[in-house]
Amino acid sequence: MEKITTVGIDLAKSVFSLHGVDGAGHVVFKRSVRRDQLVEVVAGLSPCLIGMEACSGAHDWGRRFQEYGHTVRLMAPKFVAPYRKSGKNDGNDAEAICEAVTRPNMRFVPVKSIEQQALLAMHRVRQGFVVERTATINRLRGLLTEFGVVLPLRSVTVRRQAAAAAENLPELARRAISDLLEQLRLLDERIGGYDREIEAQAKLCEPAQRLMKIRGIGPTTALAIVATVGNAREFKNGRQFAAWIGLTPSQYTTGGKPRLGHISKRGDAYLRNLLVQGARSVLNSAGMHQDRMSRWILELQPRRGYYRTLVAIANKNARIAWALLAKNETLRAV
Repeated sequence: MEKITTVGIDLAKSVFSLHGVDGAGHVVFKRSVRRDQLVEVVAGLSPCLIGMEACSGAHDWGRRFQEYGHTVRLMAPKFVAPYRKSGKNDGNDAEAICEAVTRPNMRFVPVKSIEQQALLAMHRVRQGFVVERTATINRLRGLLTEFGVVLPLRSVTVRRQAAAAAENLPELARRAISDLLEQLRLLDERIGGYDREIEAQAKLCEPAQRLMKIRGIGPTTALAIVATVGNAREFKNGRQFAAWIGLTPSQYTTGGKPRLGHISKRGDAYLRNLLVQGARSVLNSAGMHQDRMSRWILELQPRRGYYRTLVAIANKNARIAWALLAKNETLRAV
């Protein structure tokens, strides 16, 4: 049998499709295997290039396959779809992955370590609790509004006034409001616990400590960047990193006429949200500083408006973060 040089694997829950080719691109094998057979099949192959879509479980499979000497490349599913030649099924998906992974200009997703995934799991669970807390506050305000009690949007005010406002309501309504307040208290405790753990992990992480020197980047954002990016040298420059997060304008250029639209919002929405929220604090405090960045912000805001300035600050912070990680440097005050 010809030597297999490239294998595309379509990941699934139970049955996986494999497509292997030789150095000339000729198909050597096509087969489907069960989950408990996949490692055995891959281990029996001579070291080769393995391509997979960056989906659920891909990083774990990537680490396992690397142990057998294989080179693993993960790709975003939207970059694989154009290589599918006919209808969508598992076999055609595996063939498309096998074709896409050999393209010289393909963009790959680095395989994350188990430590990176553990940190990101902590971030995701915390963010889920934050979303749940916001929904609980909105539910409180909505229920009280039904009884003619309108509370301000501020969460602090809702916590302080909801119990007192419910005193004059029927018993069943008071019980419902009390349960929501208790749920809110539990969510606050859980989020606080995750915040403390993230801060402790950031103190133990030297790259995160360097990122926290940037205004607008705290422990949560710094640790999220380190855990998400891994090796910053995977990006050619800071602009490519900012574009990967979705902080650069989307482009639709034709006929030699450049057209730039809103930011692309591609990539990790959680990381982008953290950078924009951090930029908000930088913008609000710019008037109290005399450094070069603050002067640039105060000059930019009247021209471009509040929200464009927020994105510009987030973009700049992302580029600075890339430079510190990729070049292993410490932020210099200017």
